[in-house]
Order: sequence, then structure tokens, then C-alpha cells
Amino acid sequence: MQRIERDATPTFTAILLAAGFSSRMGQLKALLPWQNTTLINYQIQCLKQAGCETVTVVLGHRPAEVGAALPTDNSVHAVINEHYQVGKTTSIKLGLAHVPKNADAVVLLAVDQPRPIPLVAELLQEFREHRAPITQPTFGGHRGHPIIFRADLLPELTRITEETQGILPIANKYRQEARLIPVDSPIVLLDVNTQADYKEAQSLWPS
Repeated sequence: MQRIERDATPTFTAILLAAGFSSRMGQLKALLPWQNTTLINYQIQCLKQAGCETVTVVLGHRPAEVGAALPTDNSVHAVINEHYQVGKTTSIKLGLAHVPKNADAVVLLAVDQPRPIPLVAELLQEFREHRAPITQPTFGGHRGHPIIFRADLLPELTRITEETQGILPIANKYRQEARLIPVDSPIVLLDVNTQADYKEAQSLWPS
């Protein structure tokens, strides 16, 4: 593994997954109203304000509609996954292919996983202080999102497959070295897949 420079401020990049069908929601999740904007725009601004220098947005289903909602920002780059029907792993790998060479860590988040900006900023600060292979929030003993991967894990991440459950084997491999951050809200476990999930996420959101 590469030598980790502790005295240098790490550079963060983010992969935001937004390629799915949104079949259970009945409408495009990326375009749901959220915090006075769309969910996808909120997620992008959250990642940037928390400390990510760049964001790669992976589109798939109805990419023109979702892409039209993205901000005009040189630090935000959209790519289209032509194979998104195969599964989330293909989107993760496409995003990884666009990670800047100077990135020290990759923040992985899905568009249907809204998170408060202070939470994401706290996780990035934990990485700055500890440089663990994996940094991840937990609630009630369960691991949540976003997940921060140290850049030297990228070669392993690019070999994930749907058949081996995506990133799970890597998470298990580095379980003992991971930096797990307990939080006091189940929001870190929530995926907004249905209208009920959407309402729950709104109810859990800090005022």
C-alpha cells in the first residue's frame, strides 16, 4: 500500500450514484424536492460543503432529465452508465474510473441517501485525523453511509462484482482497521426507496 502522509491535508473526491430506476418510488428520486432544491442538487452541495473538492455523478436511467438538473460547476462531472441495469456495482466502478489521480480518499454516497452536511463534514474530519482504510458512520451497531475509502484501496474496489456483493468483501476485509463513527440518528441507515421512506427521512431531518 502507498505511504500515507500524515502531515498533508487530504484531498477528497465523491462519487454520487444516481443511475437507478426509482421503480419503488414511482418517480425519479434524484428530482424529489429536498431542502428547497432537488435531492440530487442537495446531495452535491452537501458533499462539496462538507469538504469534497470534486463530485462525479453517475447517471443511468433517464439521464437527460436528471442531468439537466445538475448545477453548472466545473467541480461536478456527470458520467452515464450504459449498463446500470446490471446493478449498482457497475455504477461504482464507472465512478471509480473518474477519480482524480490526486485524490487521497473517495466518499461514496447514493442520491437516495440524504445526509446532513455536518454529519458528512464530521466523517471527513475523522479521516483527516486517522486516515483509516474505511471511515463509516454507525447507528445501533449497524453500518451506514456515506463510506469513505482511502485511495490506496482503489485497485481492490475496481475489481468488485455483483456476484460477490459489491463492496461487502472489502468492508469485511478491513473491518478491524475501519474507523466506525457512532451517531445518534438512524438517518445514516436510511435509503429513500419509497414514499414512506421519503416521509421518514423528512421526519428525521435535523431542524
